[in-house]
Amino acid sequence: MSASSPFSQDLATLRSALDQLWGEGFGGQLRGSWTRPNGATYAPVPLDVYATRDAFVILAAVPGMRREDLEVTYNQGTIVLTGVIGNVAETEEARAATWYVHELWHGRFQRAITPPFEIDADKAEAQYQDGILRIRLPKAEHARPRRIEVRMGGDKAQAIEASGATQEQPATAEQSQAQ
Repeated sequence: MSASSPFSQDLATLRSALDQLWGEGFGGQLRGSWTRPNGATYAPVPLDVYATRDAFVILAAVPGMRREDLEVTYNQGTIVLTGVIGNVAETEEARAATWYVHELWHGRFQRAITPPFEIDADKAEAQYQDGILRIRLPKAEHARPRRIEVRMGGDKAQAIEASGATQEQPATAEQSQAQ
């Protein structure tokens, strides 16, 4: 049976109809693909994005990619991940094959993420292992949370500087009256 046989064309039509029914029946929420302006569907590069106390972390699932086909840039507060996923149908073995289902996405992709705080791009790291790209972007020092000590009484208050060091300062009139 060839890829252009009536049976394979009917199978593709049935698959398309089922995909449309599945997408409409559940509001498109369970579909693993997006639609391009030309109507073609493609699967986006799935991401996990989270922040810790010290860093902004992005995990991207890009199985089968070569490290040299990935690019990560940081510009004006936005991290951009771009790359190219090869088409398995273009391999020597696959060209001579009869295809029944070809769902693996291929082509160029781009994802952009803007962290909700400033990062220190000079200390950013990206590692690729087992199909997962892990990007770690440390928070800028001034964007990290700090603990502010609460003190009791006394004629002097302590101010916390941006560096985290403390400096004694005279109590204000309001602070003196509160005592």
